[in-house]
Amino acid sequence: MNNSPLRYPGGKHKLFRFVQQLIKENGCITYIEPFCGGAAIALELLRTNTVQKIIMNDLDRGIYLMWKMILERPEELIEKMDKTEITYAEWEHQKCVRANLEEHSDLDIAFSTLFLNRTNRSGIIDKAGPIGGKKQDGAYKIGCRFNKEKLAKKIRLIHSMRNSISLYNLDARDFLEKVVAKEKNAFTFFDPPYFHKGQELYSDFLGSEDHQQLATLIVDHLRHEKWIVTYDNVQEIKDYYSPVNGFEYSLQYTLQEKRKATELIFFSPDVRIPKLSKYIHFIGKTPFR
Repeated sequence: MNNSPLRYPGGKHKLFRFVQQLIKENGCITYIEPFCGGAAIALELLRTNTVQKIIMNDLDRGIYLMWKMILERPEELIEKMDKTEITYAEWEHQKCVRANLEEHSDLDIAFSTLFLNRTNRSGIIDKAGPIGGKKQDGAYKIGCRFNKEKLAKKIRLIHSMRNSISLYNLDARDFLEKVVAKEKNAFTFFDPPYFHKGQELYSDFLGSEDHQQLATLIVDHLRHEKWIVTYDNVQEIKDYYSPVNGFEYSLQYTLQEKRKATELIFFSPDVRIPKLSKYIHFIGKTPFR
């Protein structure tokens, strides 16, 4: 079940069962996401009592504030959502809020993030247009992914788990050193922005040097911690993470889904990898390194 109020390209929530299996086999009680985004896996791990605590981090101020409002002021966020019409004119207003964060309140910024995520194509907040286009003459209209009742239910559910959620607004590299490296008995899922398409999807994308620096920090400083890293399937990333085990993988999609793209997953030396899993399909029987 996806209890996140946010929509994200990539569908990483489909890895939930595999991540849950990893956490159980490795005996972890805390789950960490340095690039939390929609945090669908984290929320479901907490809801199902797979872990006792989740730690979420996102550098994007809008995403961070949306989570902060859900944890601290959920009814105000829901009230704002209920009173707002889902129209193209409102979309233009929320784009202005997003473009001028310093001029708006935390609540306004949080709502703008939620609004644009639910009304933009594929949930891409900054670099996509509204569903249905400016003229709203497409088959799908701007509000087709904005079910206020369901979103309110998700917000209240997350708020009910607030005492088991820690939230940060740090660069992932700082977060790694200040939080991840110090947390005991934890499992960390690094899901950085795509290497090739990150600039097209995210405002806080990473350049090639940033990806390489992150890889060096993870591989060199977290060798004795439990973590996985997922990426788009590119040779540069294979090279950056060459010291650790990595696989090409695909998820077990339904027959109705046509997506066949493979991605990369890397495992820390300290993680016990299940020999067989019905939740993920490794391409090849051995690591590619």
